[in-house]
Amino acid sequence: MLPKAYWGEIKDPVHGYVYITEAEKTIIDSYPMQRLRRLRQLAGSEYVYPGANHTRFEHCVGVMYLAGKVVENPHISRVVSDEEVDVCRISGLLHDVGHGPFSHVFEHLLIKNLDKTHEDMTSWIIEKSEVGDKLAKLSFKPQEVAGLAVGELQKPGRAFLNQIISSAVDVDKQDFIVRDTFHTGAEYGFIDIFRLIHALDVLGENLAVELGALSALEAFMIARIESFKSIYFHRVGRAAQIMLATAMEKANDELGLTAFKSPEEYLAMDDYTVWSALKKCKASKGIIANLERRKMLKCAYERTFYEKDTMISNIFGRENYRRQMQNEIAKEAGVNPESVIIDVPTVPSVPYHHAVLMESMEIPVFSRSQTGAKTPRRLSDISKIFETLKGFMNILRVYTDEADREKIEKATAKILGKIPSAAKISF
Repeated sequence: MLPKAYWGEIKDPVHGYVYITEAEKTIIDSYPMQRLRRLRQLAGSEYVYPGANHTRFEHCVGVMYLAGKVVENPHISRVVSDEEVDVCRISGLLHDVGHGPFSHVFEHLLIKNLDKTHEDMTSWIIEKSEVGDKLAKLSFKPQEVAGLAVGELQKPGRAFLNQIISSAVDVDKQDFIVRDTFHTGAEYGFIDIFRLIHALDVLGENLAVELGALSALEAFMIARIESFKSIYFHRVGRAAQIMLATAMEKANDELGLTAFKSPEEYLAMDDYTVWSALKKCKASKGIIANLERRKMLKCAYERTFYEKDTMISNIFGRENYRRQMQNEIAKEAGVNPESVIIDVPTVPSVPYHHAVLMESMEIPVFSRSQTGAKTPRRLSDISKIFETLKGFMNILRVYTDEADREKIEKATAKILGKIPSAAKISF
C-alpha cells in the first residue's frame, strides 16, 4: 500500500522497498538526518565484523518503516487516527537523531559531564534545530514528535503509541536486531518480526502481544540475548569501544566535546570530525594510533555471575565501587591504576545496555477467545525462557595492555576469588 502524498521509495537491504511521503522526504533531507550517514550504528564492531559499517541513517529509515507497519496492523489501525499514523512514522524516523559520534560510546561522556542521554539530545534537536522548523511547516507539532520519538509522549490513554517506539518489543529493537545481525553476519536464529507486529494489540492503553505468537516472541528475546553476547558485548568490539571512550574522555578538556551550546554545535560532530580531532590531540592520539593498527586492549579476565549478592550488585551497579576494585587489582599487580579497566554490561557505552538489562522482562501478553475477548496473562507463567534469560548478562571483564595481561589476570583472580563460589559459573 502506497502512502498518502507518495514521493518515492528507498531500497533497503533488510526490508526491501520503503515507500516515503513528501513530508518524510523533507525531514530525511534535513541536515540533522543526513548527519546520521556519518554515524556508524555499531562503532567498534567493525574490528570484529568487517561488514558492520552500516549507519544510524538506514536504521532510522527502518524504524520509520516498521512503525508504519505496526499502525497498519488491523488491531492498531482501528484505534489510531491518520494524524497519529503520520506522527508515529516521523517519530520513528527521528528517534536516533540525537546520537553523538560513535553512537553509544559518546553517551558515556554525555552522562558523565552533562547528565544527559542521547534521548535528551534527540528531543532537543527535534524541538530546537531546523528539524523543528520543518516539522512545524509540515503541520506537525515538534514537541509531540520529540516526545513520541523517545517514548515520552504525555497523551492520556495513548501509552501504546510510546511503546511502538520504546518498549520491550518496540520497532527500534526489531530493526536493530535484524539489521545488525544482517551486517555482521552473526545471525543466530530466525526472527519473524512481522509475525510479532501482526500479533500486537492494545490492552487497556498498553501495547501487548497475542500469545498465538509466543514462539516468535521467544525467538526474538533469544536473538536479543545472543546478539548481545556475540555483537554488542563482544570481547574485542568492547575493547575498541573502551579505547574510543577513553580517547574522548582524555581529549574532552582540549576539544570541548561536551562544551556545545547549540544544536548546530552538537550536530557539527560526527565520527569523521571527532576521529580527526582525536588523532591530532596530544591526550588521545596514542589511543587512535593503536586503533588504526588494531593494537587492542586485551581481556585479562572474564567471569559470568548468576547469583545475586551485595558485592556483585555493587560491581555491576556502582562506578565508584568498580573504580575501587580497579585500584585494588592494580595495587596487587603492581601496575598503574589507569592500566586496569573493569567492563560490565551496565556502563553507558555498551550499545543497548538499557534495552537488555534495565527493563522488566515481563512483556504484556494476552490470549484471545473465539469471540475476540482479550484475557491478560503473565508471560513468566507461560514461558520459562524469560526467567532463565534474566541472569545471562552478569558478565564482568577486566581489560589491560598486552604487556600487563598476565599480572592483571593473576591479581584479578586473587581479588575476585573472595566472591562466594556459588556466584561463579565459569571463566
